[in-house]
Amino acid sequence: MTVEQGKLSGFGRALVFLACAGACALVARAQNPSSANDPFYGSVSTQPLTDQTLHVSLDDAIRRGLESNLGLREVESQEKSIQGERNEALQEFLPTITLTGDTGFYQHNLAALGFSPSLLNEFAFLLPGGKIPPGFSTITRDTLTEGMVHFNETLFSGPVIAGWRAAGAAQRSAHYAKMSARGQTIQNVATIYLRAIADSSDVDNARANVDEAQVLFNDAHQEHLAGTVANLEELRAKVELQAQQQALISAQNALDKDLILLKREIGVDPGQNIVLTDPAPYSDLADRTLPELIALAWRSRQDYQNLQNQVVGFKAIHAAYRSQRWPTLSVNGYYGTQTVTGVNTHGVMLAQGSLNIPIFREAGLRGGEDASEAQLDASKADLDSLRQQIEEQLRAALLDVSANKQLIDVARSNVDLATRALSDETDRVRAGVDTNLPLVTAQASLTQAQRSLVESIFQYNVSKLALARAAGVLEQQYRAYLGR
Repeated sequence: MTVEQGKLSGFGRALVFLACAGACALVARAQNPSSANDPFYGSVSTQPLTDQTLHVSLDDAIRRGLESNLGLREVESQEKSIQGERNEALQEFLPTITLTGDTGFYQHNLAALGFSPSLLNEFAFLLPGGKIPPGFSTITRDTLTEGMVHFNETLFSGPVIAGWRAAGAAQRSAHYAKMSARGQTIQNVATIYLRAIADSSDVDNARANVDEAQVLFNDAHQEHLAGTVANLEELRAKVELQAQQQALISAQNALDKDLILLKREIGVDPGQNIVLTDPAPYSDLADRTLPELIALAWRSRQDYQNLQNQVVGFKAIHAAYRSQRWPTLSVNGYYGTQTVTGVNTHGVMLAQGSLNIPIFREAGLRGGEDASEAQLDASKADLDSLRQQIEEQLRAALLDVSANKQLIDVARSNVDLATRALSDETDRVRAGVDTNLPLVTAQASLTQAQRSLVESIFQYNVSKLALARAAGVLEQQYRAYLGR
């Protein structure tokens, strides 16, 4: 292997680094998310099952999610792997020093080495008596013992320099991929936590509606027994009571299932009893202009910075292929001692410099150069596309925040109106002015209005989280966006 061929490993590994770093940020979205098709919907259990009830706040849930999320752990492991590979690439710049030592018994055939009997006779005058001793054998034996220190270093290599730059870009890309994965984990955990809070509100509303329907049914039953109302009104009240009971069962079931999902997201045993301590957050979001958010996203979006570093890495790889036409300079040598049987120990050494100048390898060089240029163009296109996607996501998120805020205002007004209508109808029924048919209708309207308000608040909070994620500040500012 030539020096040039040996040093191509520097940017060759960097190309693998960039591919791995890019893969960290690209996780397929499944229609039914689970850890089987998306690791961000799985976790590693970090706490054993206990009999005590675990009280979990939103901050605590996010902390647990960051500690145990399966997808985040995979990305963190990938970052560590790239760091280790980058350290291996660093060795291309550093001198390599090795110490060797060996001893062995050797047998040599002098005739095979060119020392024939006729040649030996020419040196007979150097021996005692001026002639070859009788029975002299051309087969010699000796014991050789040696110890050496070897040294080699690359002084200049274009591919190694460019490969080192690419490896650095790949490491930065992996870091931003990890930070992007943290943002995704926070968004997942916060969303399911808010969903569970919304379900809890639905359960409370449903339980209150059941209690109210129970009271109305009891009144209708007593009035029917007293003969003041027809049996139809008692049946109508009974149907409304059972409808509210069904709504309570459905709401409780939804809450229990969402708590299971939350426990999976935060690494808690599915059988662990937990209680959510934070109420549904609500506050108006400070006005943010689109240009301000775009500028903030370009500074803060981890996936944008990830792609930027991938572009830098592919530029370095392209430069590495082009620099294969440059000369490479290296030095190597050794110093040590050798001891041969019957001869004193003597030092040995070698100091050697190597200059490798490629003359003609255009087919291979241009092939790699063209391929790397294609990868660079593709990464630039991805970066341009992401710029447009960022603006698109921010515009959509702002529209969602504005629309959901208006939906909350309308839903609150509907709850107030439905509450007043129910109160008025209750008074009319108890005064004997009207049957309980309008009262049942008013109860159903209030139930629907309450559900709509709870869902609107949930969607508003989720849209604010999406806006913070689109701006790249979710991890730092999710509390401010939720108004906690």
